[in-house]
Amino acid sequence: MFAPRVFVSMLGALAVFAIGTFLLTGSAWTTAWQTLVCAVLLQAGYFVTVLALVIKEAKNRLKMTQGQFAASAAAGEEKEPKALHVPHNPPHFNS
Repeated sequence: MFAPRVFVSMLGALAVFAIGTFLLTGSAWTTAWQTLVCAVLLQAGYFVTVLALVIKEAKNRLKMTQGQFAASAAAGEEKEPKALHVPHNPPHFNS
């Protein structure tokens, strides 16, 4: 998500909510606190949604890595780190 677009969209929704609330109640004070409550609820919903997406992605990645581990264990691959072979390795300075 593009952050400025999210902020502009949220402010637009809050502005429409504030205008509608003011037209219905006629009170600036009621409009202000109801719009503030609406903003908090929007942010809480956004946070919960993003948190759910992160948890879902983490579960998918965990499932994929477990699947890769099981596939590599079934194929008989060794889990020891392989040595890095560098051709034309210059001799050590002290040797």
